Amino acid sequence: MNLTPDLIADYNDGLLARHRRTLAPWTDSLEQTEPVIQKLIDFQIAIPSWALGTGGTRFGRFSGGGEPGSLTEKLDDVGMLHALNRSSGAISLHIPWDIPTDVNAVRQQAERLGLRFDAVNSNTFQDQTGQSESYKFGSLQHTDGGVRRQAIDHNIEVIRHGETLGSKALTVWLSDGSCFPGQLNFRQAFARTLASLGEIYDALPADWKVYVEYKAFEPNFYSMTVGDWGSSYLYASKLGPKAYTLVDLGHHLPNANIEQIVAILLHEGKLGGFHFNDSKYGDDDLTAGSIKPYQLFLIFNELVDGMDARQMNHANDLGWMIDASHNVKDPLEDLLQSVEAIQIAYAQALLVDRAALEDARQNNDVVQAQEILQDVFRTDVRPLVAEARLRAGAALDPLGLFRQLDVREKLIQERGAKTIATGL
Repeated sequence: MNLTPDLIADYNDGLLARHRRTLAPWTDSLEQTEPVIQKLIDFQIAIPSWALGTGGTRFGRFSGGGEPGSLTEKLDDVGMLHALNRSSGAISLHIPWDIPTDVNAVRQQAERLGLRFDAVNSNTFQDQTGQSESYKFGSLQHTDGGVRRQAIDHNIEVIRHGETLGSKALTVWLSDGSCFPGQLNFRQAFARTLASLGEIYDALPADWKVYVEYKAFEPNFYSMTVGDWGSSYLYASKLGPKAYTLVDLGHHLPNANIEQIVAILLHEGKLGGFHFNDSKYGDDDLTAGSIKPYQLFLIFNELVDGMDARQMNHANDLGWMIDASHNVKDPLEDLLQSVEAIQIAYAQALLVDRAALEDARQNNDVVQAQEILQDVFRTDVRPLVAEARLRAGAALDPLGLFRQLDVREKLIQERGAKTIATGL
């Protein structure tokens, strides 16, 4: 669907009066809010290609219809999201689900839609058609050198595909681990995985990064070979300066202090990026900010503080991406909600009075430190987020315009009611 600037401007005209009223209280503090608005405009959150279709569970999957059946259609969907919010200007591809058949055409389409290619993702957690070796008992950790060789070569192939598209990073998530005591020699599995990652690392272009993602459980439930931030940090530290830890918010045990993890990784210069989602129990892959919005704010509080301490560029020095599974929601609506929740948490973190907070800490004033953070969290920053969208040429209410245009029904008419996104 072609969302022209004129169409969006016409839609915004009907919302401008209300927007100006809600923004008015902020005009008295322009010195504080203008930098926040500009940072929101600059901040882009990548959309993964696999999040454009309906997800599922071990018990079933219920397609919503109109899902993208090709890379071209996936680009179109992300382009539409970006036109609506001007904050989704990147797409993250998963290989082999998204191998382009015509690289030049794909790059031209992305450029036309205002998109860049974020980190590319490898897949050694599934066996593919025609694959000679099986990953049933692991990939980079496998006892069989032939299986490890296949997994290493696949990751190097993913890097090469990424190079042709202009990507600058590889994300490696491994399902490797064990389901039962005694199944795996932990030390040898670690050593084999490190050696395998080392070969992949050596194949990285000079200006690339590799993100080592971790997960506490699933699909293996007794052990995961990259099971927590500490093991990921070990791999990244041993591999070299181009290797970093990637934090997926759902890849922790319940009640983990993710904000402390973020702070330590930033301090060590080994935080590479984020996969945003939310959870009640584990890797629920729910809409960002839908369950624990205060935790999301606290994470961003540490991110802003740590990035500023290291003089990092908020928009470019870390990788930002959504990684959710839309089991009961329209995937595109869910993604619009997630992007806004992330922007809200980011804007709130930007408004924290750092000097006052540090003063409270130095004086061990626990109450005042809590008040400073909670006062900002309770502040409605949605007018600032909307103003950033308006200035960037996006819709004041992206979800409202999506629904007004009846986008999903149009996609069903165009693509069919029984389509299933590739890779799902």
